[in-house]
Amino acid sequence: MLSKSQARAFFLGGTLVTFLIFIGLTIYSFMPRNDQTNYSKITKEVVRGKEIWETNNCMGCHTIMGEGGYYAPELTKVMDRRGEGYIKAVLMSPVPWAPNGRKMVAYKMNEADANAMVAYFQWIGKLDLNGFDRIVSPLAKENN
Repeated sequence: MLSKSQARAFFLGGTLVTFLIFIGLTIYSFMPRNDQTNYSKITKEVVRGKEIWETNNCMGCHTIMGEGGYYAPELTKVMDRRGEGYIKAVLMSPVPWAPNGRKMVAYKMNEADANAMVAYFQWIGKLDLNGFDRIVSPLAKENN
């Protein structure tokens, strides 16, 4: 059994060690060489794609990096799975797109907006996901 002063010293020592580890890891994670955001490659077209994504509430059905709805496929690596032509065809289609009985709104996007969405998906697809770049949603599998 520890005495009162030994317990206090043990608590304060453990707290100090934990605090120093926390500060060290925080500094390490903010070092420029550890930046995984792909921030330097954000263009006006990528920003426009993100604005379109948010304006149309795409996250209500789709997910990016696991965040969003699970009604429709996960889109983090959609460019790798489907390609630019497929994405643009879906976004520019004048009729609702309905794979496997799940209906997507016909956005009838113009070429510029579709290109902005493709740029956004390309940018998202190049983020370093620390090895977690596997399919998150079962709806995103190749056979859909």
